[in-house]
Amino acid sequence: MRKGLLFVVSCLVIGLIFSPCAWGKAKTIKVGINAPMTGDIPKVGEGTKFAAQMWLKDINAAGGLQVGGKKYPVELVIEDNESKAESAVKVATKMITEDEVLVIVGPQASKQAIPAGGVANNYGTPMISPWSTNPDTTKDRPFVFRGCFLDPFQGPVLANFIKEEFGYKKAAVLYDVASDYPKGLAEFFKEAWEKVNGAGSVVAYESFTTKDADFSSQLTKIIKSGADVLFTPQYYNEVALIVQQAHELGWKKPIVGSDSWGSAETVELCGKDCYGLFFSTHYASAAAKGATKVFIDRYKKKHGYVPDDVGALTWDSLLIVQEAIQSAGKITGNIEKDRKAVRDALARIKEFDGITGKMTFTEDGDPIKCAVVVKISDKGEYEFYKSVCP
Repeated sequence: MRKGLLFVVSCLVIGLIFSPCAWGKAKTIKVGINAPMTGDIPKVGEGTKFAAQMWLKDINAAGGLQVGGKKYPVELVIEDNESKAESAVKVATKMITEDEVLVIVGPQASKQAIPAGGVANNYGTPMISPWSTNPDTTKDRPFVFRGCFLDPFQGPVLANFIKEEFGYKKAAVLYDVASDYPKGLAEFFKEAWEKVNGAGSVVAYESFTTKDADFSSQLTKIIKSGADVLFTPQYYNEVALIVQQAHELGWKKPIVGSDSWGSAETVELCGKDCYGLFFSTHYASAAAKGATKVFIDRYKKKHGYVPDDVGALTWDSLLIVQEAIQSAGKITGNIEKDRKAVRDALARIKEFDGITGKMTFTEDGDPIKCAVVVKISDKGEYEFYKSVCP
């Protein structure tokens, strides 16, 4: 009798464990965050992590993500890609094959996003890069998306802005030839500038290699070239060095940057040397309104500083991911099927109203959205100057 009772109880326990209802309650939706927590641009990783943690707090407060009438707990799998391409690939592979994430957010920089995007696409795992503007990140990769505009758009935005704002005819470019983002954007800028001002109007096109810290040779050539303006699409850790060294060598003309200038560290490191300079970016924190201001105030209260464009784009990208997961239909428990369902749901999103602007997505997973030109004020704040739309 006792053995029979134990058998019945065992069967009931096993039945509960393997029943669809019990399994559904136990499931956790895992979202991977592939970010540079260390390496050359750790502030980028920090902004990514903080925005992701804010998003998760909201999800937890709501009791999880609701999909197909059921709520599922959410877990963030945050991994450091060390600002290296090979590490970003390892992180993406681990998240997909070991952690079984449903979707990946990041990497941010194109140098890591391009190779990691190849891994995600090959494994049939949806990935969205909030900040990678290089076209190759999503090109021919149906599982890879982004939350920002592209460099073929940003290059002409900057070239036209400089022409219209200053009326200059001769430009110089200084960029890192070993990094996908600055190399690609330098090329798009040069093409756009010469289309407006004629062949040869980029009078100095100077390059360096990642981790170089002395730019005196390139800057001397730029000064001697007779250029009216210098464009440098570099990250915050290099901007300060370039701008300060240029001024030390006697350069007094405008220096213009791109969205890679958007970190708060740019002004922290550059100081007054960067006051009055312009760069293109994804949103302007000063005088923000509505949902953008709410995000900024909440972030600043928690972390003590204004979030950069990476944080804002990460927030938007996670909300895009959230919308896709919740509209995917259901969570089946088959990770391959669920990843495909989320990918298809991402592809169906045509209009999205984010804190970095309204987005209309193309079939390639790229948003059509406006760029913002920002001026660094004499208080070191990123002030909205003008908006440039496609």
